[in-house]
Amino acid sequence: MTLAPGPASPRRALSRFRRHFGTDYPAMLALAVLALMAFGAIFAPWLAPYDPLHIELTRIMQPPGSMHWFGTDGQGRDIFSRVLFGLRLTSLIGFAAIAIGGAIGTAAGSIAAFYPRLDGLIMRVMDVLLSFPAILFGLAVAAIIGAGTLSVVIALAISTIPLAARIARGAALTVIAQDYIAAGRVVGLTDAGLLLRYVLPNCLSTIVVFLTLRLGQAILLAASLGFLGLGTQPPTPELGTMAAQGVNFFFFAPHVTIIPSLVIFALVLATNILGDFLRDVLDPRLAA
Repeated sequence: MTLAPGPASPRRALSRFRRHFGTDYPAMLALAVLALMAFGAIFAPWLAPYDPLHIELTRIMQPPGSMHWFGTDGQGRDIFSRVLFGLRLTSLIGFAAIAIGGAIGTAAGSIAAFYPRLDGLIMRVMDVLLSFPAILFGLAVAAIIGAGTLSVVIALAISTIPLAARIARGAALTVIAQDYIAAGRVVGLTDAGLLLRYVLPNCLSTIVVFLTLRLGQAILLAASLGFLGLGTQPPTPELGTMAAQGVNFFFFAPHVTIIPSLVIFALVLATNILGDFLRDVLDPRLAA
């Protein structure tokens, strides 16, 4: 007996993506911005005109110009080179946190939906985690293992888990109520088989949309923790840390803070716009 794949259809979603993407100019622009940033981050060692860690005290806080496109910081380091490497690290922190937190949260939410006896316990734990902001997690983790990149990833992953669990649980409850899940039980499929073969695949579009939207928030939170000194420590380039280093002389050299901040703004905005587009395409309730 062959079971129907359920209401979610990757082929239909791909067809809607192709049909709407060509006419959604904000999404096209957002994807172009993200592609350009990804290219710069991946090929930063080859694109950067200067060593991002090289200190040149004779070129301190120079404004943007032909030699230094984004100017130099308080230690004479080229800001354009540091932005390329900082973009790589900030994006990596966001992706790692979302991947770890999303995987754990999705598993927890799916199990909670599939096993009603565990639902109350799992979701109460998620409620406890949800009551603490990511900044507080960052402070706690930094106090335990010290400030740094790992602390930020752990803090953001923990703060993502309860949100992903709630989304996954809601989507899984809808899927579990479908007739093909009951048919699967009748033909003898195990719980693990039902979860992996039918529940998770049919929840995937909802989870992907949420994680895409959450990615922008995670990047902004990572930069915020770096700005507060809880993230990547100098001299390693990271966008939030770079923005914080220019605060003390903002009125003399505003470009030191403004340029990394604008890059963070563009990255988060493009991610959110693309996430909104994916939500419109992948959510059958919103799709035309």
